[in-house]
Amino acid sequence: MSIQNNLRTVKEQISERALLVAVSKTKPNEDLMEAYNAGQRVFGENKVQELTGKYESLPKDIEWHMIGHLQSNKVKYIAPFVSLIHGVDSEKLLKTINKEGIKNNRKIPVLLQMHIAEEDTKFGFSKSEIQSLLNAELLESLSNVEIKGVMGMATFTRDDQQVRQEFANLKKIFDELQQTVFAKSKSFTEISMGMSGDYLLAIEEGSTMVRIGSSIFGARNYH
Repeated sequence: MSIQNNLRTVKEQISERALLVAVSKTKPNEDLMEAYNAGQRVFGENKVQELTGKYESLPKDIEWHMIGHLQSNKVKYIAPFVSLIHGVDSEKLLKTINKEGIKNNRKIPVLLQMHIAEEDTKFGFSKSEIQSLLNAELLESLSNVEIKGVMGMATFTRDDQQVRQEFANLKKIFDELQQTVFAKSKSFTEISMGMSGDYLLAIEEGSTMVRIGSSIFGARNYH
């Protein structure tokens, strides 16, 4: 199966229900160009160095999403061009992104990463952490950050019921935030959840954005 055919299949399954972020981490530029030539314009990377390298060498109408864990000291490398940072998981990171947004004279779009899985290895805020973090004072100080929604990763398990429950939980957190803290915000609209193994479940539970790699590009290349 070619990347082009894989992409077509995935897009048909998603139809217009969610934005497809093609996760191109570890993949060579030729693979990305094959997806690009088939009409894909939104790509996700999880390492800053790889993201900046691909940004520099690939067409400029690509929207780059940073989907991996982001360290504060690396924000400056992607701040000039990144379209969306999915995994904002600390107050320090929010403030750093704001600082770099000011330097680059742009508002950087981000998602707040919520911890919804059972595994401890996954990053993210708990519900109580996010509620105490998002006070009016902090939000006001983030002049160059645009908080567009939430992101979460389900537990890596074959138990669809559990995965569905975790996605439903994230949707509930999103709804509460949208009705309270972000009631006046027109841009708080996104829920990034669902990957190659569970994106159809995620869409059923309210995802607006799915991050799909192996179903498009095949298995990951480990260097």
